[in-house]
Amino acid sequence: MNDPSPPSPTAPTGPSPAGPEAPAGAPLVRTAADRGVTTLTLDSPHNRNALSTRLVTELAAGLAAAAADPGTRAVLLTHTGNTFCAGADLREARPSGPRDLIAVLRAIVALPVPVVARVTGHVRAGGLGLLGACDIAVAGPAADFALTEARLGLAPAVISLPLLPRLDPRAAARYYLTGERFDAAEAARIGLVTLAADDPDRALGPILDGLRRGSPQGLAESKRLVTAEVLRAFDRDAEPLAELSARLFGSAEAREGMTAFLERRDPKWAR
Repeated sequence: MNDPSPPSPTAPTGPSPAGPEAPAGAPLVRTAADRGVTTLTLDSPHNRNALSTRLVTELAAGLAAAAADPGTRAVLLTHTGNTFCAGADLREARPSGPRDLIAVLRAIVALPVPVVARVTGHVRAGGLGLLGACDIAVAGPAADFALTEARLGLAPAVISLPLLPRLDPRAAARYYLTGERFDAAEAARIGLVTLAADDPDRALGPILDGLRRGSPQGLAESKRLVTAEVLRAFDRDAEPLAELSARLFGSAEAREGMTAFLERRDPKWAR
């Protein structure tokens, strides 16, 4: 069921403004391997797995290591806690941020092995870009989604690179503009995820087993066919969208929107 009402300032619409920092030596992306599947787990609970510089860097390194492992047939991208990814880390907005995110999104799309997302919690803003970049995504009943950028004075600029080639155009217009929350069934209907499942781990079983049976060449070339349109979007539009994102993050409206979010209040333009 969709939630057409605006979320309250304390609703899960972006990075949490509170929470202890992660220990300096603890990884924010944990890696495990099992029978040809490399699992990358987003584990940054202090900011609800927001796309901080450190998390993006560790995710890129994990993807590169999986691609270099001849025994890897698939990457499973999952999370700890009740949030898959809260989007940009609003506390560290920086000029290089959009390009860093573009690089990791393109790495997922161009990886020579399939990347499968397992989602059992909230996904907001840039987190939807991660899902759009993945080849297969399975969402559980507790998953919900929202593109909240317009409410912060921003726009879903760089994440449009993997999202727009996959999403139903009418649905993209609605959710880009309204910031409404929607559930896993709606996410599957509009093309954001592959499958909404009551038991996502059970649903992933045959998917991962099928990928384990694929040959490295067969998987790489088959993936190349289905990602060609998405990669063309990166090649054509990445730089202007990075510039747009940086300009919006530096604007007065975005500063008000992000400050209001972190202060748990409505921005001045809210009616």
